[in-house]
Amino acid sequence: MFKPYADWMQDLSDCPGYLPHRMGFHARPVHELCVKRTSIPSLTGNDLALNSNTADALRSVAADIRHATESVNMVFYIWHPGGHADDVAKAVCDAARRGVTVRIMLDSAGSKEFFRSHWPAAMRNAGVHLVESLAVTPFRMFFRRQDIRQHRKIVVIDNAIGYTGSMNMVDPRFFKQDSGVGQWVDVMVRITGPVVPLLNSILCWDWEVETGNRNLPPHNCVVPEGHKHLTHAVQVVPSGPSMPDGLIQQVLHLAIHQAQRSVTITTPYLVPGDYLLETLKTTAYRGIDVSIIIPAKNDSLMVEWASRAFFSDLLEAGVKIYRFGGGLLHTKSVMIDDDYCLIGTVNMDMRSFWLNFELTLLWMTRNFVLILSACKNPTSTSPPWWISISGKAARFTTSLLNSSFICSAAALTRH
Repeated sequence: MFKPYADWMQDLSDCPGYLPHRMGFHARPVHELCVKRTSIPSLTGNDLALNSNTADALRSVAADIRHATESVNMVFYIWHPGGHADDVAKAVCDAARRGVTVRIMLDSAGSKEFFRSHWPAAMRNAGVHLVESLAVTPFRMFFRRQDIRQHRKIVVIDNAIGYTGSMNMVDPRFFKQDSGVGQWVDVMVRITGPVVPLLNSILCWDWEVETGNRNLPPHNCVVPEGHKHLTHAVQVVPSGPSMPDGLIQQVLHLAIHQAQRSVTITTPYLVPGDYLLETLKTTAYRGIDVSIIIPAKNDSLMVEWASRAFFSDLLEAGVKIYRFGGGLLHTKSVMIDDDYCLIGTVNMDMRSFWLNFELTLLWMTRNFVLILSACKNPTSTSPPWWISISGKAARFTTSLLNSSFICSAAALTRH
């Protein structure tokens, strides 16, 4: 980790929201791991609001940007023109025109349709600082890996309001409607409190990696006395180049191994690799109720077949696999014991664990977990899909997807 950022994060231990003695059973081990490896502590005193309706989430982002007075920083894998995403684009242009500093970073592969549209010129003409991250070109392939993608989804407004989750800057009514999988189903979390400057620092890290310009934010760590969430710590876990290797995977395994009653996972892409496969099987063998919810239809045929290669092993161990039929379930979440949740950008595959720029939030409060659970109520899923897949073809596909040295077409189209 770059020293200026490590020093910035170490200073968070002076934040009034740093209360390790109040952390619960699930939160403390994850906090200790993250502090040891990244200097990033869990922080209390945050307000989080979960939104599982994409239209409402996009309206909320646009409304907050319209009230911005100092800065708007954004990073996304996909920005796709159309619908409410255009309302956000208009809001950032208006903000830049009234003197707000606006920085937007978009992944080159994920946002290719955006960069072909009129919006880049419109934003730059308005004064927006727009960066195409990890450009995919024949020339650059000789100097930079093409299979590492900027997969984070972060919005920070005035260093005071933050958003993150699985949602790209996409109105699902206008995105991939010819793929036959239905509209994408995502969640986005709106945050205020001490965690927001931390999200901003990670976004600023990405900006420096791509541009060489450093814009570390102030800590702004103010927690009102008697705040209702002083016992609920939020842990931010980033990953990517220059971050500690395998951190998100370690956090995921640690959280799952702590489960005492249940583990519920939602993921659009299930290609776990041997390590996570054994963790899930071991958890089920010790009597924990392990459920995995994946889309009924997937937008990647290669990932679909690779996922099936793991079904028989998981089902034999007692893991329940459900198919969600209400659209492409793009939400990436893990719920532990209905008390502790992980929400973010990470797919259940090795590319997300080891290569991409990713971000996960961990949060402990039963009310919040209950809201998340309602967003993907099992009544919206089909019964377990009892299909046993054998044969070398599916396993071979899995090895391709888990290889960090192969830039397959799936790597550039997964979201």
